[in-house]
Amino acid sequence: MQDRETDGHRARKRFGQNFLSDPNIIRRIIDAIKPQDGDILVEIGPGLGAMTHPLIERVPHLHVVEIDRDLIARLRERYSPDRLSIHEGDALKFDFSTLGAPLRVAGNLPYNISTPILFHLAEFADRVKDMTFMLQKEVVMRMVAEPGTEEYGRLSVMLQYRFRMGRLFDVPPGAFRPAPKVMSSIVRMVPLPAEQLGAHDDALLGEIVTAAFGQRRKTLRNTLKDYLDEAGFAALGIDPGLRGERLSVAEFVAIANYCSAHGRPA
Repeated sequence: MQDRETDGHRARKRFGQNFLSDPNIIRRIIDAIKPQDGDILVEIGPGLGAMTHPLIERVPHLHVVEIDRDLIARLRERYSPDRLSIHEGDALKFDFSTLGAPLRVAGNLPYNISTPILFHLAEFADRVKDMTFMLQKEVVMRMVAEPGTEEYGRLSVMLQYRFRMGRLFDVPPGAFRPAPKVMSSIVRMVPLPAEQLGAHDDALLGEIVTAAFGQRRKTLRNTLKDYLDEAGFAALGIDPGLRGERLSVAEFVAIANYCSAHGRPA
């Protein structure tokens, strides 16, 4: 017997497929996105179309990025090209700048590759109006974490550097078919204005943040030894005996800008 919610489609582990099926949760997500006429809206991973249909009801045209050919065939049967543009392929490799700007992005992101997708999307932040995603709750808690908490890490710093983050509400496993083993959450990401970013070299900032959290139990004196000496820490007013999770986003930016201006220790 076919599962009515999955319409006979077998969820594929390699694509991280769990299909949203609870109509009340779907309604809450669509209300949170607030699609408007004139939006350039793209849904990542439309799956069986649980969110696709209500989104298309709100906007004259929708873009979707989908990797599963069986699901793409279903979407093509249901929607005409004048209402739905289907971009076949891996969202991790998709050039979102081809869709225009300002872009609104939404979707139930595959949990098995959620962090790489978030970093990929951050590259297009200057062309994005906002992004609303469903992700594993554990990942969302890391995204919105504050300094000094267990969840705070590289993901927190690099996303909060570019976006204003907000966790909206949780979604229980029972809202999906098949049900995942984890709780999910809805998160909204709004790009910060370019003038608020502050780092002179974004790539250097990324290197420093990665180094600071590469060995979480070690102090900054050890993790950032290739970037700062004692004089550098003193000039910045940062205690080298701290660990990376104690620093704010602004302090990481200050370190990167100091290194950009003064070079690395001899």
